[in-house]
Amino acid sequence: MFRGATSLNLDAKGRLGVPSKHRDALLSQCAGHLVLTAHPHRCLLLYPQPAWEPIQSKIMSLSSFDPQSSKMQRLLVGYAEDVELDGAGRMLVSSVLREFAALEKQVMLVGQGSHFELWSMENWRKQLEQVMADEEMALPSELEGFSL
Repeated sequence: MFRGATSLNLDAKGRLGVPSKHRDALLSQCAGHLVLTAHPHRCLLLYPQPAWEPIQSKIMSLSSFDPQSSKMQRLLVGYAEDVELDGAGRMLVSSVLREFAALEKQVMLVGQGSHFELWSMENWRKQLEQVMADEEMALPSELEGFSL
């Protein structure tokens, strides 16, 4: 279970050091084999490879003749890259994915349970501002009656 938000720095080569609490879990779950891909919100998704495989299968089972399905296939599968943690617990974020998500030096790694989101600091702050500005934050119908 991946949770929490962590501010991290990309090095000059585009490598990102994964925090040790997550690194240990990733090494035990998937031996450091990960999939990094684009998300429509202009962030990146980081999945342990075994968790990504059923998602990719489901996406690719959709009709490529359906315009919405083919857009998602192009984005999620087309940008998907296999990445591995190196001996120092770092992973390389390709220049293509860094450009897509506007990643510069400072980034946010945000746990989402089964995976992570990787945001540019600027886009993360914008995302938070939008959430906080929504005074009547409507819950999806699936969470009707939910309380904290």
